[in-house]
Amino acid sequence: MEYKIKQIDKFKYIEEGEGEPLLLLHGLFGALSNFKDLIEHFRHQYKVIVPLLPLFELDIFHTTVGGLEKHVHKFIETKGYNNIHLLGNSLGGHVALIYILKHPERIKSLTLTGSSGLFENGMGDSYPKRGDYEYIKRKTELTFFDPAMATKELVDEVYAITINRITVIKIIALAKSAIRNNLGEELNQVKQPTLLIWGNNDTITPPFVAKEFNKLIPNSELHFIDSCGHAPMMEVPAEFNRILEQFLSKLKHPVAAVV
Repeated sequence: MEYKIKQIDKFKYIEEGEGEPLLLLHGLFGALSNFKDLIEHFRHQYKVIVPLLPLFELDIFHTTVGGLEKHVHKFIETKGYNNIHLLGNSLGGHVALIYILKHPERIKSLTLTGSSGLFENGMGDSYPKRGDYEYIKRKTELTFFDPAMATKELVDEVYAITINRITVIKIIALAKSAIRNNLGEELNQVKQPTLLIWGNNDTITPPFVAKEFNKLIPNSELHFIDSCGHAPMMEVPAEFNRILEQFLSKLKHPVAAVV
């Protein structure tokens, strides 16, 4: 299903359904298509919102994880969302963490999947020459347990991003910013219920990263999915949605304490 991209001021976003806000943040090479199964499943119970992060539109000095967080904050302020269920994949998870640390009062729950913020394997020490399609294809395949998930359409999408010199510079700036911005010492401040959904075969943010998040975030629960890489909501959407729905339904219908 195609979703209409809305615009308010400088913000572009998708907003589908009614109910408590479920706000989704995509990663560095992410797109709205990453969340299509999630949107379709949850729009019947929640107001599902996907802001288009201006990954390559900010000036170079603000092309940082912090710069993206400021954009998300202004978007949320403009729209007036509260009691948000915030979900982020990869770099989007990192942005979500910075947001919740700065503005905890607006967030009801946090979900991270393949999030940066502690450790991630990036593109390596150097970026390939622009125009190296095979390199981009191999890197895109590494995102998934099943390389066939890296369809020609998806590889073409990533390749189109990487053939522009300025865009490549900004990709490197964002990747370096994510590595510098390690949140290990601050994660104990996250008090909201937190769900961690991780691919057991994630090579970008490997399983030990998920275990570390689980250890450092006080009120967190961790679910691993077998035969799954860095983007579970794309690779195993039914299982991902089942785990997320179970988590969110507990927040809607909390179990009464036994006296």
